[in-house]
Amino acid sequence: MKRFNDMYVIGIDHGYGNMKTANCCFSTGVMKSDNEPVFASDLLIWNNKYYSIGVGHKEFTADKFKDEDYYVLTLAAIARELRRERITKATVFIAAGLPLTWVGEQKAEFKKYLLQHKEVSFTFRNTEYQIRIAGAEIYPQGFAAVAERLGDFKGVNMLCDIGNGTMNLLRIVNKKPDAQRMFTEKYGTHQCALLIREQMMKVHHTNLDDTIINEILKKGTADIDKHYLDAIIKTAKEYTTGIFRRLREHEYDSKLMKLYVVGGGGCLIHNFANYDESRVIINDDICATAKGYEYMALVTLNRNGGSV
Repeated sequence: MKRFNDMYVIGIDHGYGNMKTANCCFSTGVMKSDNEPVFASDLLIWNNKYYSIGVGHKEFTADKFKDEDYYVLTLAAIARELRRERITKATVFIAAGLPLTWVGEQKAEFKKYLLQHKEVSFTFRNTEYQIRIAGAEIYPQGFAAVAERLGDFKGVNMLCDIGNGTMNLLRIVNKKPDAQRMFTEKYGTHQCALLIREQMMKVHHTNLDDTIINEILKKGTADIDKHYLDAIIKTAKEYTTGIFRRLREHEYDSKLMKLYVVGGGGCLIHNFANYDESRVIINDDICATAKGYEYMALVTLNRNGGSV
C-alpha cells in the first residue's frame, strides 16, 4: 500500500489460486451465506450477506467480472492492507491486472467491475470499514512484477509468469517489452495439481488433500509415504518439462536469452526442473506482481498530475 496525496494506492493481484497484495496472500475462495457461519475466522459482511473468505477454491474462469466473488475478495484484500496500518476509513485507488493477452480486450470491463460502487461499507474480521473507491487501473500481469527493474533486461530476455490458472510469456528486448511476442496459456500450477491427483488415483488408488499437494510443490517434499512422494515428484518434474517445452515453442532459447520467472509457479521450477541457474532468474516473492501494480499506478498518477 502506497500513499498518494489523500488516498491509498493498493495493488491487488487477483489470482485463481491466491489473492495477493503487497503485504498479504490468502486463498482465492469465498463462500456466501444468508446466516452467520459457525466457523469463520476471515468473515466479511456486506449487504447483509456473510462471506467466508479463503473457503473453497475458485474455479478457473477467463472472465473475472462475471460474478461477485472477485469483488468481495477485493474488499477483503483492501481491508487486509488497511488493517496493517490500523486504518478503517480511507480513499482507495485500486491497481490490478489481467493476463498479458487479455488486457486489451477485458481491461474496460474489469475496471468497471472494480468501480461498481463508489462508496462501500463492510465488516471484515469484526472491524467495520468505510471505503471510497477513487479510481482503478488495470495493468499487464507478470510484466508488472519486473516493471521497476526493466534496466536489468539488457539484450534478449523471456519473462515467464506462472500463476495458478495461466502461464504468461513476454519477450523483452533491450529493456522494452515486445507486444508481438506475448502469450497466455492455460498451463498454471493448478494443471500440475490435476496431473498429480490423476496419477495418484491411477497408480496408488488414493486421493490427495490440497494441503499436501501445495506443501510438496512449494517445498519439494512432505512427511508422507516415500512411494507416494516419489510418484508426486515424478509428475511435478514432467509438468516442469512441459513448461520448458512450451517456452521453446514460443522461441525461447537458453543459449541466446535469459529467463525471468515470476509468480507462484517459480517454486516448481526451483524444486523440480533442470535448468542453468546462471541463465534463469526466479523471483520467489509471490507478492511481486501486486507491488508492481502499485509502482505502475504511481507512475500513472504522477504522469496525470494526480488525476484519477
